Amino acid sequence: MTDRKEMLGTAPVGKLLFRLAVPTVIAQLINMLYNIVDRIYIGHIPEVGDLALTGVGVCMPIIMIVSAFAALVSSGGAPRASIFMGKRDMESAEKTLGGCFGLQIAVSVILTAVLLIWNREFLLAFGASKNTIEYATEYMSVYAIGTVFVQLTLGMNAFVTAQGFTRISMISVIVGAVSNIILDPIFIYGLGMGVRGAALATVISQAVSCAWVVAFLCSKRSILRLKPRNLIPSPKIVMPCIALGSAAFIMQASESVISVCFNSSLLGYGGDIAVGAMTILTSVMQFAMLPLQGIAQGAQPILSYNYGARNGARVKRTFKLLLVSCLVYSVTLWAAVMIFPRAFVSIFTPDAQLIDFTAKALRIYFCGMLLFGIQIACQMTFVSLGNAPSSVIVAVVRKFVLLLPLIYIVPTLVSDRTLGVYMAEPIADVIAVTFTAILFTFQFKRALKRIESI
Repeated sequence: MTDRKEMLGTAPVGKLLFRLAVPTVIAQLINMLYNIVDRIYIGHIPEVGDLALTGVGVCMPIIMIVSAFAALVSSGGAPRASIFMGKRDMESAEKTLGGCFGLQIAVSVILTAVLLIWNREFLLAFGASKNTIEYATEYMSVYAIGTVFVQLTLGMNAFVTAQGFTRISMISVIVGAVSNIILDPIFIYGLGMGVRGAALATVISQAVSCAWVVAFLCSKRSILRLKPRNLIPSPKIVMPCIALGSAAFIMQASESVISVCFNSSLLGYGGDIAVGAMTILTSVMQFAMLPLQGIAQGAQPILSYNYGARNGARVKRTFKLLLVSCLVYSVTLWAAVMIFPRAFVSIFTPDAQLIDFTAKALRIYFCGMLLFGIQIACQMTFVSLGNAPSSVIVAVVRKFVLLLPLIYIVPTLVSDRTLGVYMAEPIADVIAVTFTAILFTFQFKRALKRIESI
């Protein structure tokens, strides 16, 4: 275990980032299959596939909120645990792990109760129509039961990655994704359960992943272990984690709010086909974002550990490599979407009319993806260095200051109002990346000077 800890502080940065990022990227891509595979199978249900796909798409804001609460705790807790490891304070690192675990259990209980009681009301507010509400409620009523598994799988896997065990975190995702791929056709088609079957397959798969992650963190292989005495959340331990994780929470929870705004605007301008297209655009955006997040998460243990160890030169080298890697990926994917939009859309639906409409919208929606690698690299570095205020600021600016108003402003300025709604995304992305890069330049220099002067 000592070798594992020392690796974060001594191994060549390039090789180390590759070693940690590749399994994390693979894990993120596979994790995407949970929702993507559901949508592919649902979209191909005979006769009702298009409406069912749109109904499940309306569930995404709620699913994003569930994931956001996992991020609220873990995306702040995991970097803090890595920083404590860099300081050789293993007791505080394990208290952080245990406190975050206990807090996520408590959050899961509350979320499950809320979702089971008010899921229909939420779905109607989030853009479900009379044609899609039944499909949405069928999916969500089953999915809500597995909230605790989602919380613990996403939350605790972050602590596995934070220790440098990216292969283990990758396997935990693979186990769940394979289960989901196998169970989906059995439940949806074989047992005739439709969208309920898709939700049940997801819940069971998340439970399998959860069992794997918790078993590892309780084993002797883990550097940081879950211990009963650390499971009761202490405000002194968990509040700084929540403060740091609030940026990730805002980003993910705001996706829910933004999705509601997109769906309501599109329903008014373009009807169910425009909302269905948005479901596909969101799926493709997940495809784009998850590998970027995987690269960034692979860099997080290196950045946090060396920041805690006061090794400024190593932190700087890691960020530069992270930035280049993220930019190469974002530019490559942007080019692929611009050249082959129909290929991406056709994965989710066989409907020719929906393909034609969505392919055009996809090119517009993805225009700003070209530079988005800068946003992800800077934002993850803010979090990795424990800079909660800056990470929150860039999250709020992109979503609430820019994108939310633009969803309503841009359609009034163009002739095709439906496409105008989609245009809000790239406009917000370009402005947000510029703002983030300027803020990061000043804050990163300040952080390096702070640790080098101690």
